[in-house]
Amino acid sequence: MNAFPYKNGELYAEDVALSAIAADVGTPVYVYSVAVMTDAYRLFVDALSGQRAQVCYAMKANSNVAVIRTFAALGAGADVVSDGELARALMAGIPANRIVYSGVGKTREDMAAGIDAGILQFNVESLPELTALSEVAAAKNADVEIAIRINPDIDAATHEKIATGRKTDKFGINIEHAPQAFAQATALPGLTPVSVAVHIGSQLTDIAPFRTAFTHVAELTRQLRAGGIAISRLDLGGGLGIAYGDETVPTSAEYSAMVAETVGDLDCDLIFEPGRFLTGHAGILLTRIIFVKHSGERRFVIVDGAMNDLIRPALYGAVHAIQSVREPASDAALGEADIVGPVCESGDTFATACALTNIPAGEFLVIRDTGAYGAVMASGYNSRPLVPEVLVNGADYAVVRPRETLQQQLDRERFADWQD
Repeated sequence: MNAFPYKNGELYAEDVALSAIAADVGTPVYVYSVAVMTDAYRLFVDALSGQRAQVCYAMKANSNVAVIRTFAALGAGADVVSDGELARALMAGIPANRIVYSGVGKTREDMAAGIDAGILQFNVESLPELTALSEVAAAKNADVEIAIRINPDIDAATHEKIATGRKTDKFGINIEHAPQAFAQATALPGLTPVSVAVHIGSQLTDIAPFRTAFTHVAELTRQLRAGGIAISRLDLGGGLGIAYGDETVPTSAEYSAMVAETVGDLDCDLIFEPGRFLTGHAGILLTRIIFVKHSGERRFVIVDGAMNDLIRPALYGAVHAIQSVREPASDAALGEADIVGPVCESGDTFATACALTNIPAGEFLVIRDTGAYGAVMASGYNSRPLVPEVLVNGADYAVVRPRETLQQQLDRERFADWQD
């Protein structure tokens, strides 16, 4: 659904005018729609209704506790990759027995926190991690269920920086070494291997790499069972992409059908870890035009949002649709404009040669589809305050992360003892 429509000549978030949020909270500000997140979750879950599936929201996409609680209320679990994300999941009401702990660099402190919380499973990604987790579990007289994440050496044809399923990537254990890893796990105290895990990347817009990866998982599962290892659960990761523009992406129904075809005969519980699919379309970055600068034939629209607030265009070359909060006239002339921020980097550019009407300073723009990997990747570069976040539910809205103040930034730092 589109929860950001034009009504009465201006852009809304559900039933709240974005101009009202700008007046109340200021800009730049992230705005999230509960309705879009709810619809995306139900679309994904309903497609999997014929399978024993648990959706564990990949919190790295957006870890605001109000967003997590929205999914917790719908029955979601969580996929976490740090002790901080674990704490946020528990705070937001995700039951510990619906939490999966992923990540290639879990510390022993991370492992201990997960064990103490009683999470569902650890996704182990290396032999050294396997040994360390065994030692931590044994010291606590605990027995933990684990998955071993395999690396199937599949190029998912996504962006270089978010591909995770090739041998050259840091993730998982090469699939040809998986049987030995499972055998080692069964011999170690404190560990019960019950699951095979796989995740080959983010923002996948083609079903084929999933099909290949899940076929490998099915083959490995049969091999492990034949060797006496009782695999009862498969963690199939996330990665299903969304359309940022006019690209064609698989539907959740097409994805579910492929899952049934590849692993449906294994009689396993299935875990899925969507992130972007659930939150990407649900968020926008609302920003105000500071200046309009003309340099030769170039028109620069300088906004108060910046790459520290939304780094995807600078980091990935990501393209986000940009539109005016004030609805343009149907016959309004369009001209090319570069939408840029105030940070002292040429990379602080949200769009180049964007088709835009003649919008003056003081008006507002919206950068679409920023609910995933937006605020969660923000920084304080140039000593800019962290951007606030607003959650909209129908005609109601709430600030779910206030804007950071300069004093809060300064309070985090100290002079050295020898400095006056």
